[in-house]
Amino acid sequence: MAIYVILNLLAALAVLAFLYRQQRRHASFSVRVFSGLGLGIVLGAGLQALYGAGAPVLASTGEYLDIVGSGYVKLLQMVIMPLIMVSIISAVLKLKNARSLGKISALTIGTLMLTTLVAAGIGILMAKLFGLTAVGLTASAAEVARGAYLQGSVATAKAISLPGMLLSFIPANPFLDMTGGRKTSTIAVVVFSLFIGIAATGIHAKQPAVFASFEQFVKVAHAIVMRIVTLVLRLTPYGVFALMAQVVSSSSYADILKLISFVLASYSALALMFGVHLALVAGAGLNPLRYVKKILPVLTFAFTSRTSAGSIPLSVQTQVQRLGTPEGIANFAASFGSTIGQNGCAGIYPAMLAVMIAPTVGVDPFTLAFIGPLLAIVTIGSVGVAGVGGGATFAALIVLSALDLPVALAGLLISIEPLIDMGRTALNVSGSITAGTLTSRLLGETDMAVFNADAELSVDSEGDASRAA
Repeated sequence: MAIYVILNLLAALAVLAFLYRQQRRHASFSVRVFSGLGLGIVLGAGLQALYGAGAPVLASTGEYLDIVGSGYVKLLQMVIMPLIMVSIISAVLKLKNARSLGKISALTIGTLMLTTLVAAGIGILMAKLFGLTAVGLTASAAEVARGAYLQGSVATAKAISLPGMLLSFIPANPFLDMTGGRKTSTIAVVVFSLFIGIAATGIHAKQPAVFASFEQFVKVAHAIVMRIVTLVLRLTPYGVFALMAQVVSSSSYADILKLISFVLASYSALALMFGVHLALVAGAGLNPLRYVKKILPVLTFAFTSRTSAGSIPLSVQTQVQRLGTPEGIANFAASFGSTIGQNGCAGIYPAMLAVMIAPTVGVDPFTLAFIGPLLAIVTIGSVGVAGVGGGATFAALIVLSALDLPVALAGLLISIEPLIDMGRTALNVSGSITAGTLTSRLLGETDMAVFNADAELSVDSEGDASRAA
């Protein structure tokens, strides 16, 4: 078996070498990302065709590919907290008054919550159109085990309340939150950074010398952190390739076909909600086609990595460098969007699941008495869903337990969960970018010269590889 693993890895190394050659030839960032995506699909499909899903050879090969794929995600996660801190503090220091901060927060969170409500409605509509129901589905051993696990997690989900979730945003120990030790650590770091920035502006008049020193320190820290972000983002094509190769090689096509209706309904809902995002952008006076072109690399990474939180650095860079959104607003939107109002994981998915499961206990899911509470619970429950793999499951537990529906039936979808989660994560990130874009536009802060330009992300050596798209 070892010889086959070596051959597989040699093929992967050849692809990585090709991607590196593209970088050396100054191919655009978008071209390299989509090259990585396409080659990952080809390699993954080829490996599964040769060995079959679940083969030990694929598992061993996947462990080595994981060094590149998960290693890249970990590097992104490494820079999330420093990026949030220096960017938020820097943004607050530039604000004229606290009202600007309040407007940014209100518009960003309001957009995220509103779009989640719309997403839940779309999920219900697609469940109706595709006739989705959990009645009559049979469960395999893996699905039964997953169902039992979900059933055991109900107590945790039921213990969550909106006041308790809001309280968890307050950083009792900011140093713990800087390690990402809690599901709401990202928002807690935002809150702590806001306090630092506001405190600093408070001494501007009384101690100008101290303020000037702190402001200079923040500028230096910001420059260094952004340089780290740039270095990490250069690895995006390689990470996308490895992640996609793993997903395709390990997916069970038979399981996908068995639940094809749910897959089609899910992606129809995701596509429709993405259309809502574009409609909002167009309504704000921005060209939706140009907007899509600029955010595609971010969505591609979110799709392959399945992590909303890990997409924060790339999302911020894209909003600032390609969409013309101020850095402070971009960080607010990306940070809050990874935890609050995830359109895919906390909107569409739990709504569709609730509609599917309700008939198994004799409840008609298409009555106002059911849909009204469902929409309210989905919207409120979307606050605090962690932006990592498994966030959708947690959101579903909150919704199903609140409606007294059997949560164990959610385990029936375990076999296709990764496939659907890819699209959900991409929509989550699209929602956060939309929130940042709308907030910036409504406040008149968008740099239209940047939005209308065709510049690529500045992630290449010495900055000389940035080219027109």
